[in-house]
Amino acid sequence: MLWLSWAEMYLLVVIAGALVLFLSNRLPPDLVALLVLLALGLSGLVSPAQVIAGFGSPAVVTILGLFIITATLERTGVVAWLSERLARIAGGSESGLIGVLMGAGALLSLVMNNIAAGAVLLPAAVRVATRASIRPSRVLMPLSYGTLVGGMATIFTTANILLSANLQEYGFRELTMLDFLPTGGLIVVAGIAYMLLVGRHLLPNRESSTRELAQYTPPPDLPDTYQLDERLWEVRVLPGSPLVGSSLYKSRIGAELGITVLEIQHGQHVVATPPPQTIIGTNALLLVLGREERVRQLETTGTEVCHTSHEIHTRATEALYPSEIIVAPRSPAIGRTLSEMRFRSTTGLLAVALWRGGRSYRTDVGKFRLQEGDALLVQGSAEQVQALANEPGYIVPDVSHLHRPDLRKGLWAAGIAALVIGLSTFGVLSTALAVLLGAAVLVLVGIMRMEELYSAVEWRIVFLIAGMTPLSVAIQETGLAERVGEAFVSLIAPYGALALVAGLYLFTMLLGQALGGQVTALVVGPFAITAATQANVNPIAVAVAVAIACSASFLTPVAHPVNLLMMNPGGYVPGDFFRVGSGMAVVSFVALLVGMMVFWGM
Repeated sequence: MLWLSWAEMYLLVVIAGALVLFLSNRLPPDLVALLVLLALGLSGLVSPAQVIAGFGSPAVVTILGLFIITATLERTGVVAWLSERLARIAGGSESGLIGVLMGAGALLSLVMNNIAAGAVLLPAAVRVATRASIRPSRVLMPLSYGTLVGGMATIFTTANILLSANLQEYGFRELTMLDFLPTGGLIVVAGIAYMLLVGRHLLPNRESSTRELAQYTPPPDLPDTYQLDERLWEVRVLPGSPLVGSSLYKSRIGAELGITVLEIQHGQHVVATPPPQTIIGTNALLLVLGREERVRQLETTGTEVCHTSHEIHTRATEALYPSEIIVAPRSPAIGRTLSEMRFRSTTGLLAVALWRGGRSYRTDVGKFRLQEGDALLVQGSAEQVQALANEPGYIVPDVSHLHRPDLRKGLWAAGIAALVIGLSTFGVLSTALAVLLGAAVLVLVGIMRMEELYSAVEWRIVFLIAGMTPLSVAIQETGLAERVGEAFVSLIAPYGALALVAGLYLFTMLLGQALGGQVTALVVGPFAITAATQANVNPIAVAVAVAIACSASFLTPVAHPVNLLMMNPGGYVPGDFFRVGSGMAVVSFVALLVGMMVFWGM
């Protein structure tokens, strides 16, 4: 075996460093991608033009357009309307609900990214399950897996788009919907069958923070779920207290003690969810939420503290109008605190408690750095909750009854999406050009404004992919792709083309459990296509198999954001995914091999 060149050794160090940073979560993934870009550009492994070429690559352009089309389908209400009706078809049986939700998730994933499909079906799934007296933990993991297998059957999945771009770099044609639909469709059918026959018996039957969010009105026991009664206190402001005449904001009660003022009563006048500028008067009665030792500190400022009376406690829980919001994957709120975002003043909503890892936190809520999948119990009006539901990065499970789909815009959006799919599937236009055309038409007919168009794009993903694209180029140009490809060919190819596909699929799937499908596609793509060409195996079939493997994120919740999205609402722990997902991974692998034999002649 020849010694590695300095360029190959340097590239391996860059890849290893990037993988460590991705796995450690010490830096945002998009920043890691930009560091990779700089490391390659400054070393001269890629040319200056190649360093920035990723920002204008067909893959990035396609993903940009897909974000816009997906956001339009969501904002017009057409997807929520469709998902609600698909979920209702299941009736009251658990198996029927699992089958319909998985099918609906797969169907929506054909035209939307998996995360968006999961996000719009999540509220409907929780509501329909609860009405049927089925716990969300019995249906949300199947929903997640349904969106994942659905993403295997379409070109409109990030990993599939990236493998298509890799093929074009090697001089082959781009992939289309018809390349994925037969094999991916077979996996969808096999995955649903597995879940109905075997997987559902392995699902946990566990309570979660959202167990009653199926109701159109605020669930009466949601405050009990968050255990608010343990931390409710009455604070009476005595004459002469330094708090008298001060606003809530200037009193620093929340900022310094981490407690929440839910209500202020002056005589017979009660102010629920008091704004920060509310003035505290003499003998004011404050209803606060927080730990006892924090609340007791207010006694040093001329107040009396006691547990809430039954009358006030009852009124408080009735006046809360509790709604639960979930921090979506890749939300701009991730890594920030509510205080930093000025959440109270910008949304009008009061964050009362936070649910994370099966536990409720009711003190210092504004100081927690938010994570994807966190659930927040908020207090506010229906209009304020609706406004937040329309913002990117949040999922509000109990807000669908407030949403009024725009029928005209919804029909336009659905028609334009169908046009994009048709133009791309039948090769009339390249996929990148088709989605750009669709995005432009959406703006021209008035369905989306340019400001909304920019906000619909998940720029972190754009920078992640554009930053990592030069890595694929460097892997090819340094000869590392050829060297690794030779290793795959020498070890596996002697056993046949199907064995090579099987080996690449398993390697990609396992790597994807830790890195996620997008990064895995960028790293493995060049190796896989090079190995296919060296072994005289159809590189298009290999690219399809590797792309599908990038979506086989069944074993861990961190493998794909849609799994994380289901964690808190389903009350899951990481082991649940491995227990149920192991069988899903085996079934998908077998179905892929069958698809490779039947549809690709291997």
